[in-house]
Formats: sequence, structure tokens, C-alpha cells
Amino acid sequence: MKSKAPYYFIALFLLFCLYLTCDGCDPEDMVYGCRISQGQCLCGRGCHMTYRYENRDECRAAIKGESQDSCSKSPCANNGVCIQTPAAYSKFKCRCEGTGFYGPRCQYACPRTIPLSMKNFPYECVEI
Repeated sequence: MKSKAPYYFIALFLLFCLYLTCDGCDPEDMVYGCRISQGQCLCGRGCHMTYRYENRDECRAAIKGESQDSCSKSPCANNGVCIQTPAAYSKFKCRCEGTGFYGPRCQYACPRTIPLSMKNFPYECVEI
């Protein structure tokens, strides 16, 4: 009878490799960038929400306080949560889920009923 040990170690090795390369985001959200960890810039491949700096120089500038924190001015209204992004045009996104509001800055009140004229109901307004 053959031992199943080699298959076990191969499967374990593949799971370990998957653990090292996957940080829980979709493949299209993976980027090469840098992030701050314990006061140091760590660069590598990962989720754009985690590796938000495009390069080591931008990351170092953030550590020194030379870069602007887009969320420091509280751009989201109505208790929306500001999340910094690497997008060049805004550098932040407002998360409005659970606030009763929607829109780029959580500025529109969710409709209480779905009007027939509304083609796209805002996902932020869906209550489960």
C-alpha cells in the first residue's frame, strides 16, 4: 500500500504558497505598491487598499508627513467612512453603507420607497 504522505506535503505546500500570495482581494484589485508598517515602508504586491502608495518615495513622504491625508478633512457627510485610495483624481472613497445615505460623499438621503422612475437603486440603501 502506498503512503499518502507525499500528497499531503504537496497539498500543504500549495496551501502555504497560496497563503503567502493571497491577501483576500480580487485579482483585478492587486497592485504593486508600498504600505507603512511599524514606521517603515514595505513594498510588494497586494490589495490596492493595503498597498496604497505607488512607490517607495511616496511612502517615505507619507511617513515624514509631507503627503496630504485626503481623509483628514472629513470629506464624507452623514457618518460616511472615508477610505484613502491610490486613485490619482480623488485619493479617497466614501463608504456609505448603513448610514441611510448614498453618493460620492454620502450626501443624498436614501429613498424610503423605490420610485418607478428610479432605474438603479443605490446599493448603499439596501437594508438586509
